[in-house]
Amino acid sequence: MDRVPGMPPSRRLRPLRIWSGAVTAALALSFAGTGHASAADVNNAKNAGFESGLSSWTCSAGSGTTVSSPVHGGSAALKATPAGQDNAQCTQTVAVKPNSTYALSAWVQGGYSYLGVTGTGTTDVSTWTPDTATWKQLQTTFTTGSSTTSVTVYLHGWYGQAAYYADDVSVSGPDGGGGGDPAPTVPAAPAGLSATGTTSSSVSLAWNTVSGATGYNVYRDGTKVTSVPGSSATVTGLTASTSYSFQVTATNAAGESAKSAAVTATTAATGGGGGGGGTLPKHAVTGYWQNFNNGATVQKISDVPSAYDIIAVAFADATTTPGAVTFNLDSAGLGGYTVDQFKADIKAKQAAGKKVIVSVGGEKGTVSVSDSSSATNFANSVYSLMQTYGFDGVDIDLENGLNPTYMTQALRALSTKAGSSLITTMAPQTIDMQSTAGGYFQTALNIKDILTVVNTQYYNSGAMLGCDGKVYSQGSVDFLTALACIQLQGGLAPSQVGLGLPASPSGAGGGYVSPTTVTNALDCLTKLTNCGSFKPSKTYPDLRGAMTWSTNWDAAAGNAWSNSVGAHVHALP
Repeated sequence: MDRVPGMPPSRRLRPLRIWSGAVTAALALSFAGTGHASAADVNNAKNAGFESGLSSWTCSAGSGTTVSSPVHGGSAALKATPAGQDNAQCTQTVAVKPNSTYALSAWVQGGYSYLGVTGTGTTDVSTWTPDTATWKQLQTTFTTGSSTTSVTVYLHGWYGQAAYYADDVSVSGPDGGGGGDPAPTVPAAPAGLSATGTTSSSVSLAWNTVSGATGYNVYRDGTKVTSVPGSSATVTGLTASTSYSFQVTATNAAGESAKSAAVTATTAATGGGGGGGGTLPKHAVTGYWQNFNNGATVQKISDVPSAYDIIAVAFADATTTPGAVTFNLDSAGLGGYTVDQFKADIKAKQAAGKKVIVSVGGEKGTVSVSDSSSATNFANSVYSLMQTYGFDGVDIDLENGLNPTYMTQALRALSTKAGSSLITTMAPQTIDMQSTAGGYFQTALNIKDILTVVNTQYYNSGAMLGCDGKVYSQGSVDFLTALACIQLQGGLAPSQVGLGLPASPSGAGGGYVSPTTVTNALDCLTKLTNCGSFKPSKTYPDLRGAMTWSTNWDAAAGNAWSNSVGAHVHALP
């Protein structure tokens, strides 16, 4: 949020460019799980590690080159730089067999990076990640059609973003006869396995990535319990106050590694964590309350209408201690609102059945949780604010992305401290929830057992992909429903999905829709009525509800948003 009066009121720190429909339509995302190839499969990609320069690869507009640093494996990697209207796409035609399934993967670093395949004869797929400072593996699968003998594999970045690096591309599956790279070798055993958090029914684990691995198996007391594509996992369904031993193996097309060294973790006692919402109603309305004056109506917590079930106090501030946050009531900017009045108003709202949480982030929310120490600092400082002010939980609204491993660790540690009544919400940008590979989406899935709701902000974003692979422009029923569908199909429970919209045109730089559009989208998702051109494949009657920025902008517009959307949410089936 821009806290300076007279400046544009968008909450976003950096606006996203409008996506080109012609280009974006090719980026249809697949949420199918990544399968494991058999030991007889080969990597059908040629020059997969770019050790022979750009041999077998073609890059648009001369955007690609090879570099000796950074590399993921070997001595070279691809560097491709978007410029102007060119997204630095590098492609290779790969020979494949008809009616066969292939695992597609690549390691990427740097700016926005996309990996995909076209010409499959069935469903073309792609996956992507926002800018990342370290190597990250992108993975998906595709199946060829009955007459498909070759496909086009592509990598590209995004317009106006930094250069991306790519290495160790793999199209693993039956030998298509095209003379691909040698088959991979069995990866080494993972190192660095540690327990990053516990609740009464789960243990979260993290470990170091293994070169050449395409997935990992997690073992509990010697029995395999789950397989994951990345270097973290949460094992659920455990018994409270019980000690468990965990090990991890790395896998690829050549087979499975030896087991890692074991780590032991003990679940919390019953009631220690595993919250996810306390006594919230089935359908809830969330509103952000501004702890500053930027031209919207100045409010006390007591002024917030009763239509709001969750009030997110915006915002907690970073401290000089990495990961730690604090909260300072802007008494002067709020007309002399005192801390004692603020605390009393929070108690009054809670007595009326409402939840009041502290939001971390916004325009100035430069909070970084990037290691175990900062994760501990985050959990301890948020819990301290909960004790000091009476907050019911925390909202994550970080503008510059987050580290899913350590934010997961931080939120699980907070859950252990706060117990089952903890409210945990998130407010990612639309682009953060376009794929399960994104850090926000990964974090949400990692803490699914303690997560209350993800209120994605469907504004300030331009055009985006829906779950059907089509491009939708913000400001429409289709934009809301087709993008919410991504989360509903990507692993979140319907009760953990909310629609975030500005309360008035002044509340955002773009993407405002009328309350009627919001209620129509809610009807479409829960009852398959009032839909636009996009219609979900089924109803989601447990959809949590809606969120708005902000209660203050709502008040400035006569509370039109909460009066309409609030009543509609509470009347949902």
